[in-house]
Parts: sequence; structure tokens; C-alpha cells
Amino acid sequence: MFLYEFEGRRPQVHPEAFVAPTATLIGDVRIEKGASVWYGAVLRADICTIIVREGSNIQDNSVVHGAPDVVVDIGPNATVAHACVFHGDTMGEKSLLGNGSTVLDHASIGAGSLVAAGAVVTPGTKIPEGVLAAGAPAETKRPIEGTGAHFWVETNAAYYAELAERHRAGVVPVDGNS
Repeated sequence: MFLYEFEGRRPQVHPEAFVAPTATLIGDVRIEKGASVWYGAVLRADICTIIVREGSNIQDNSVVHGAPDVVVDIGPNATVAHACVFHGDTMGEKSLLGNGSTVLDHASIGAGSLVAAGAVVTPGTKIPEGVLAAGAPAETKRPIEGTGAHFWVETNAAYYAELAERHRAGVVPVDGNS
């Protein structure tokens, strides 16, 4: 992993978290127990604070940043899926941001909600708890309870926690890598 201090603020990673060797953490980034930050992800807390709560996962090639002086709070067991940009304020517990989605300044995702792949959550938008939101701009479509999307919200964090343990134990550099 690449860890960088910025203006006296440095990343803090719990010893029981997984941060991939190619992930980059800059400034006031705090990764809690059991959280995972995957390959190519960048968490840049130079003008903000970023907290990735217990059991959460920031997947491959995602970027997390925030507005000046904001505490970006990725709630417990939340997921920022592959190739997302999260520039919002909060993700509630067990919320899931689908692949390739974007969340802009001062937006928030409620607990147990899923933002569909490719959605754009515009500045200041508040996605309520327990819903599916989709589109550009993202809009609440329906409650998530009883849908196939509810399965992903309920199971994704546990799946990634187990996968992180496998990567911690099983990823080995191959000769020729620099």
C-alpha cells in the first residue's frame, strides 16, 4: 500500500484491515478493523477526513475524497464498488454504491440503500434508507426490501471481508514486478 502524510495528517490503518498493495491513502484517512481497500483505490484526505468503518469495502479503482473540512463517513459494512467516485458526505450502514457510480459534494446514501451501477447522485442529494436509487441524476425508484437488490446489500460486505482475508494470506508478488 502507498501511505502518504500531508501537512502533518497521516493515514491510520487498523492491523486487522486489508489494504491492497496498490491502494493509495493520503492524509487523514482512517481504516477501521475488518475494512478493506482494494487494488488501485485512492483515498485522498488532504482537505477532508475519510473514515472507512468496520467491515466496509472500497473496491478496485474507486476514488474517495470530500469537500473542504468534511468528514467523509463510509458506514459500517458499506460498499463502494468498482470504479466509483465518492465525493459525498456519508454512506449509511450496509449501503451499496454500484459499479461506476458517482456521488457528488454533500450527498448522502441512507442505510441499507443501493445506488445502481452508473448512477450519478448530484450535489446535496439525500438518498433515504432502504431504497433503490438509479439514473443520472439518481432518483429513488422503490423500497429495496423483498427485491433481488436487497440480497446484495445484505451479503456484499461479508463476502468482501472473507475475500480480503484470502488476499491477505494469498497475494504474492510475481518476479518481474517492480
